[in-house]
Order: sequence, then structure tokens, then C-alpha cells
Amino acid sequence: MRPLASLRSAPVTSSAEHSEAGHSTAERDFVLAHLDDLHADLDAWLRIPSISADPAHAPDVADSAAWLAEALRRVGFPTVEIWPTPGAPAVFAEWPSADAGAPVALVYGHHDVQPVDPLELWEHPPFEPTVVEGPDGPELHARGAIDDKGNVAFHLLGMRAHLAATGRDTPAVTVKLLIEGEEESGSPHFAALLRERADRLTCDVVVVSDTGMAAHDVPSAVVAMRGLADAEITLRGPAVDLHSGSFGGAVPNPLHAMAQLLAALHDEQGRVTLPGFYDKVRPLSDRERELMARVPFDEQEWLDGPAASRVATGEEGFSTLERLGARPTAEVNGMWGGYTGPGHKTIIPAEAHAKLTFRLVSEQRPEDVGPQLRAWVEANLPAGIEAEVHTPPGGVSPCSSDLDSPAMGALLAAIAQAWDSEPSEVLYLREGGSGPEADLVEALDAPLLFLGAGLPTDRIHSPNERVLLPMLHRGAEAAAHLWRELGQMRLG
Repeated sequence: MRPLASLRSAPVTSSAEHSEAGHSTAERDFVLAHLDDLHADLDAWLRIPSISADPAHAPDVADSAAWLAEALRRVGFPTVEIWPTPGAPAVFAEWPSADAGAPVALVYGHHDVQPVDPLELWEHPPFEPTVVEGPDGPELHARGAIDDKGNVAFHLLGMRAHLAATGRDTPAVTVKLLIEGEEESGSPHFAALLRERADRLTCDVVVVSDTGMAAHDVPSAVVAMRGLADAEITLRGPAVDLHSGSFGGAVPNPLHAMAQLLAALHDEQGRVTLPGFYDKVRPLSDRERELMARVPFDEQEWLDGPAASRVATGEEGFSTLERLGARPTAEVNGMWGGYTGPGHKTIIPAEAHAKLTFRLVSEQRPEDVGPQLRAWVEANLPAGIEAEVHTPPGGVSPCSSDLDSPAMGALLAAIAQAWDSEPSEVLYLREGGSGPEADLVEALDAPLLFLGAGLPTDRIHSPNERVLLPMLHRGAEAAAHLWRELGQMRLG
């Protein structure tokens, strides 16, 4: 392992190597000449344990926002502000273009990180950035290395590369950044922040840098994210816990009822059984299925690697990639009740509980799931059992990019240049996870682009999170190309 700032290039798939292959650009040359700056920034920022879910780390989240604000001023952004919220602060920056009629691009990301538990599974301290050599080049290990500090940090170098390559004093597009501090806690105050600051956030396109690509050597772009709704079910039977010898077999058992209920959540084809659940799901078009099929995917390798599973399963009639990104799901996240301590306690419990989440696609809305779930529970509830279904307000709506928009054309061109490819060769990905991107689309009424440098093997939210450093180098170059490409069109 080596100190982070000592790294200047990477083997095999590095930016240095593909610049030597006859595809050098001014943007790439600048990035390669200033990698130490990117590495030093990450070394400093990743040491701040900005865990938004833990109130004890609130000062660290504030320090993270302050670090980013100072870094943006150092890059040259003339307007940099820290926006407080009832929770963690967000960072806003703006650099207007001097060109009349230039498009306005808003970059979204987040500076908070996930908790590090279980700490004992980390090979290196999570907030001491460590570089190790991997099969595809140097890897940076730290919490937040890719999710999302790495994805945000490459924009610092990307902006400098854009200005240097074009000889401009201002970017070709007006660039705004909104980097929130609560994404890993569900972005509870983000929608309100968008409403309150709408006049400052107007834009022609939103660039989300909180995603990734299919593989280090596969230029690709996320074009859709699923939505999310969650729920908790409580079933009640007897008024108190009962002796299982005296009452077992004669009164309803809420845990039995919960097991039966959850077993009925899917039918034999793997489809969710809630009434009306699929009413707003738009079938995949032939074009969409063909584009997804182009993504290289070794199912057994996926099972052996990131999935850590024996088999692939799910809704019949769809590939694993389609199930992961383009189809809705219902998952049981937890189930509990009765006695779970050492030994045994022979009871019929009074209550049983379960937590569920639903991933949503196309036109599904999170607010529709609550009524659907309540109707389904009522229809499947055994006699003698009472149910309470809690569905928190909010949730996340699904969102997607317009594949045929001028902005998408600019993104494909930028990625292709950074990966020595052609725009037609950039693959489209669908992200199975969920985030506040739909809030951005609804509040700002702007098309959505995704530019991220993560990989499926980066272990986000897990111990030993990492980023492949050459991916960040290419991400910085792609960002520099993107501002030039967007500046050549009028999005209107």
C-alpha cells in the first residue's frame, strides 16, 4: 500500500495508458498532470467521518460541508454557500458562464456517508484512506471513497480541466452544485430545501453524480432509478403473551399469521400480489430490452461475487438485469415477535411485526403503495388477528432520462471521449437503488443525466468500501468534456 497523494497513474486501464494510445486531449492531459491534487483532496475529505445517521457525528457532517465549501472556493467558484437544514447542511456553489444563453447545469451529490459497522470487518481503518493494488489498478479504500465523496471530488478536477483545455475564464455552461448532507439518512429535508431555494436552483439539466458504470472497461451511463416505499406491519392476537401448553392450538398465533401473510406476498411466478400494484407499470419496450441485453453480465460471476448468493430468482419472464433495474419488487426486510432470547420461553406471543420495502418503476408512486398494502392485508388476514399497517409519508418516486434528448447526446459524447469509445457504444444501465433524484426532477422540471464512476464491486454501504482510482480519473475527464459538449447546444 502507498500514501494516496503519491499515486500518479494506474496500470492496465489507467488514464495514463489510454492517453498514450493516441487519444490524448487537452482535458485528459490536464487531468493526468494534476492527479496529485485529486488524491490529496480525497485524502483530506475522506478522513472526516460524516455519518449523517448518527447524531454524534453531526459536527463531522458540518465539518465535511465546510471542507467542500473551501475546496470549491479554491477551484474558483465565485459563489459558495453552506445551506442549513433542520438536519445536516448542504453545500451550494455556482459559476456563471460569460456566454449569453449558455445552458445551466446543476450537479447533485452528497457528502454524508454510511455508518461503518461492523468495524471489525474493515481491513484498514474506514476513515484512514488507504491505497492498495488491485487487479485493475490502484484502489482507494475508505468509507465514502465512491459513495459519494469520490464522485463529487472528481468534479473539482474536472472543472479545472475544462477551463484549462478551453482557455476560458468561465465555464461553457453555468455550473451549479448542490451537495446535500442527508442522503444516507433518506434525505428527509431535501424536498423542502428544493422548494425553499427554487429560485437559486433553476437549471436546464440535472447531472447526478451518485451512480456508476457496468465495469471499469465498459463505458456506460445510468438512465433510470427505481423508486421506494416502505411499510411496517403489526399483527395482534391475544391481549397478552399466553402459555403455549395451555392455549397453543386453540387461539390464533400472530407469528404464524405473519408467516402466512408474508408467504402470500408473491405468487408462484414471483409477482407481487398487492391489488393494483402493476397498474402503472409500463411494459419494457423491445428497444429497452435490447439495450439492457447489450450490458455484459455474467450471472454466475455476479452470484459468486457481489450477490453472494447460491441462485438467482425473481419474477418469471425477465432477465436478472431486468429484475434488478426495470421491474418493481417487494422485499421483507425484517420480521420479529415473541421470545428470541437464550433458551426457550413457551409462549404464544401477543404481537408480530415485519418491515417491508417496495421498489417502484415507471409511473408507480410511493403514495399508492399504502392503500394497496392495507387492502391486501385486510383481504389475507386470518380470523382473530388484528392488523396495523404503517406507511410513512414521502417515499421516493422512480425517475429516468430521456434517451433522445440533446443533453443525453452530450453525456454520451463526453463519456465516449473519456473512455476512448464512440457515443453509440456507451451502454445504458438501470439503477436498482433509489435516491432523491425524482425530487430534483419534480422541483426543477429539468432533464436528468447520470455521470458516476462507481462499480458494482465497490462494496458501497459495506465494510471495505473502495473506488478504483482510474475510474475517478476518467470521471474527471468526462466531466470536463461534458461542460464543453453541453455548451455547444441550447437546451431551452
